[in-house]
Amino acid sequence: MGGVYAISDLHVGFPENRAFVEGLRPASEDDWLIVAGDVGERFADVEWTLRTLGERYATVLWVPGNHELWTVKGDPVQLRGEARYRRLVEMCRGLGVLTPEDPYPVWAGPDGAVTVAPLFILYDYTFRPDGTSSKEEALEAAHEAGVVCTDEVYLHPDPYPGRDAWCDARIAYTERRLCGLEPGTRTVLVNHWPLVREPTRVLWYPEFAQWCGTERTADWHSRFGAVSVVYGHLHIPRTIWTGGVPHIEVSVGYPREWRRRADAPRGPRRVLPVPETG
Repeated sequence: MGGVYAISDLHVGFPENRAFVEGLRPASEDDWLIVAGDVGERFADVEWTLRTLGERYATVLWVPGNHELWTVKGDPVQLRGEARYRRLVEMCRGLGVLTPEDPYPVWAGPDGAVTVAPLFILYDYTFRPDGTSSKEEALEAAHEAGVVCTDEVYLHPDPYPGRDAWCDARIAYTERRLCGLEPGTRTVLVNHWPLVREPTRVLWYPEFAQWCGTERTADWHSRFGAVSVVYGHLHIPRTIWTGGVPHIEVSVGYPREWRRRADAPRGPRRVLPVPETG
């Protein structure tokens, strides 16, 4: 029997990372693969990656990261915000890749059924630096420190007035769906950004945390029966345990980052059956 594996932050715009994706193969023909965001910035790169992986794995699930939502010069697809996200979802459906807009699939494992829930939750600037009490103060601190996420230039929230308003809408939509699950449902929650703040505590630049999630999802792993949580974004691959639930970062990152750890990127990490240790 196969398992469910996860990877994120493939950043295939880098030739080394694209070659890594070309070499990915499942251990079993029954394996599922979660792709937890930041495949790349250009629409065609995202499509190539998901098509390639979809031809190899039994089931592929994708959630957007911030880089897929960027609208960059030179990309023929110049859609912004919600319209860009919807076009990505449409592309995934054409490839048979599951998204946060599709019915949650159920993995029938040896220990019982687990619902794998791909989520799209942005951030709302509530992971603020110490000493700040508002979004405005947090952003001011980031600008003073010279630590400002590129999202402020390329990630357009259209038609919402801001990325935090888009986050509000995504939280409301996602909570409705998760609350509709049968009581006792066991889940794997998948989001590009961490659902809890703990992983951001080790950032070299704490000002960057405000672009990394929302305080409003801090209890979702317990509210919604998670046996594990999958995330990326931080480029710090590791597992932390919160409330007895493993939160697994599955990022590859940029070549300069993964080369500091090894000669090649780490492959997909198994999330089901649930590992006993990090």
